[in-house]
Amino acid sequence: MLEVQLRGPRVPTVGKALPLLDLAPAADDLRRDALAGLASSPRTLPCKYFYDDHGSWLFDQICTLPEYYPTRTELAISRQYAVEMAAACGPQALLLELGSGSSTKTRVLLDHLRAPAGYMPVDIAREFLRSAADVLAAAYPGLPVLPVCADFTQRFTAPLLPARRTVVYFPGSTIGNFPADEATDLLRNIADLMGKTGGLLIGVDLRKDPAVLERAYNDTRGVTAAFNLNLLTRLNRELAADFDLTQFTHRAVWDPTPGRIEMRLISTRAQTIHIADHTLEFTAGEHIRTEYSHKYTLEQFAGMATAAGLTVRQVWTDRASLFSVQYLTRA
Repeated sequence: MLEVQLRGPRVPTVGKALPLLDLAPAADDLRRDALAGLASSPRTLPCKYFYDDHGSWLFDQICTLPEYYPTRTELAISRQYAVEMAAACGPQALLLELGSGSSTKTRVLLDHLRAPAGYMPVDIAREFLRSAADVLAAAYPGLPVLPVCADFTQRFTAPLLPARRTVVYFPGSTIGNFPADEATDLLRNIADLMGKTGGLLIGVDLRKDPAVLERAYNDTRGVTAAFNLNLLTRLNRELAADFDLTQFTHRAVWDPTPGRIEMRLISTRAQTIHIADHTLEFTAGEHIRTEYSHKYTLEQFAGMATAAGLTVRQVWTDRASLFSVQYLTRA
């Protein structure tokens, strides 16, 4: 049972609101994906639907937790090697960020890029994206900023700002949310976005002690649990579902065979759920799988990149090799 209720302010809008390119998926996509996933065995829900405005805010809170090493480790790597990363990106680059969120790590990179041509944050949470982009544009008044509301897991077409090259920025180890075949397909899509002369700067979480991983996704404050359960709140709100959040509990477990953390919502009793004119019967202990988080060795990720037509050019890690930031180009 969730013991804390987490609510927070939206990112404030600063100055004049930016125009936003809205390529967001239709509302019917959530209905289709949720019903298909909940009808499967085991039951699943796509993790991209975590990120409504409140879910995006909750994820920002997760990133500050003492157990959650990825964000602070990646940020430390970025600060230590920002000059080298900026040099790899090159001058007059358009920075296109996937899953931009509040763009915290982006500022470290922007502070070191030479004459960046512009910044295009891409995120599925429309209002959170709009507000975060407004704040960043106010902080960098000479930088063209064009926020794009889109599902980056699907191919999308956006008019790019004029630039010498496009560098796709994909921090946060989000690539780990996808099974290997889907991750490879996503890397192929990214290769198309960055073009023949562009690059990809990506965060990749590394294999480590499973105890460290399970602590990171089962924090003592219950913020990750609130984030996970917020997915059911969204289904209640948008699909007229009747999930009782007190009858589901969060748990994240390490599965060594595929090398990933699995986030689950576990039904604490037998119950009947109604959603979008459908009825679902849950047994006690039955779970909904809501997210994967694959962890890679450097060799594993390099092999996946090669399969997608990309080559790893540079790798930066922390001393403990918890996390990596990598720069890739077309092979």
